Amino acid sequence: MFIYCTEKTSEDFPPDIITIIWTFFTLPPVHAQCKIVKCNAEYLSATQNLRVSNKNAVYCNALRSYSQCTRNTARTCRGDLVYHSAVHIIEDLMIQHNCSKEGQTTPPRRQPPQQLPENPAKQACDYERVFREKHGKIPKYLHCGVFGDPHLRTLSGDFQTCRVNGSWPLLDNDYLFIQATASPFTSMSNATVMSKLTIIFKNMKQCIEPKVYQAEVGNLPAAFDDGSVNGGRRVGGKSLTVHEREPGSYIEIQASYIGTTIRVRQLANQLSFSLRIAEEISQAFLEEQDLQLCVGGCPASQWLSRTKDIGHLGPKSWETAKSLCREKLPVEDVYFQSCVFDLVVSGDANLTSAAYHALEDARDFHPEPGTLHIFSRGVEAPRLLGLLLLLCAVTALQSL
Repeated sequence: MFIYCTEKTSEDFPPDIITIIWTFFTLPPVHAQCKIVKCNAEYLSATQNLRVSNKNAVYCNALRSYSQCTRNTARTCRGDLVYHSAVHIIEDLMIQHNCSKEGQTTPPRRQPPQQLPENPAKQACDYERVFREKHGKIPKYLHCGVFGDPHLRTLSGDFQTCRVNGSWPLLDNDYLFIQATASPFTSMSNATVMSKLTIIFKNMKQCIEPKVYQAEVGNLPAAFDDGSVNGGRRVGGKSLTVHEREPGSYIEIQASYIGTTIRVRQLANQLSFSLRIAEEISQAFLEEQDLQLCVGGCPASQWLSRTKDIGHLGPKSWETAKSLCREKLPVEDVYFQSCVFDLVVSGDANLTSAAYHALEDARDFHPEPGTLHIFSRGVEAPRLLGLLLLLCAVTALQSL
């Protein structure tokens, strides 16, 4: 309990004792409607850290404001010990500073918002922030994408078209396991497309609970398998989130605790996948985890060789496909060539959107915009072009 001593003035108390007294006044009052805490806070704000020559005048202005504030809240503070002590202290201080009860008052200063320290564990779940603080620069990001029949852009920038069938790992490291399942696009063709995708976010104790996301053609969920949309109740739970961008056709998973963003789309009867990942995270795997299509590409035995798929089609199909693809892909790079090939093989014009969105995702995710378009890198582009030329040659021979 605070005891008011009428024989003493504020000059009789050491400065630290005065501070303790006013700090005591800021404790919550017994009566919730009593505004004495507000009055105390305004007075302290007006008189702390004064560096003016006429301090006495400032104190008097502040004391008159303090007194007015207490009068305004008097009705709701009856019986409140802190309120009555404040009234007596104000009278004593006004006498001490020779203040008139009439005169100028000081408007209360606006209190700055209290800055609460961030939870250190939560900070540890912001990969880019931790990396910047450690290395003094932002991390390097890499991009991988899979779309169409299926076409693969690896983290190192290679572009391949593969004939993979069944389930294949796209990534397998200390933080992520991503597996794609390829199935025949139609019963009449050997062309395969991604029909199912499984993404496992491995346990990271200080940030997220283990989470699994699964999508397949006809079912693109807006949540993880357990129905949640984030990493759980751990401190960094919100550093892993699922966002439905277009219901049933486009979701995005943001995993800021590992510097990773994943986009999954359904276009026609196939899924497409795009990834932006911190280089350091992508390299966190053991030697025995070397089979990762996003890292090393498709095995050589799975590279495209599909003359049977397109040999029976005429040049009109090719010209029609080129015309449709050019509407969305004016630059005739490997995305354009992939679009043409998919349309020739499948006959489904909706697949133009798969190549288009794959290019747009690469535009968002690729760390070097100057290398966004690929024209004749490695063996893939010449081989794809060769297949299209072979189509014309076979058709020409058939017409003789």
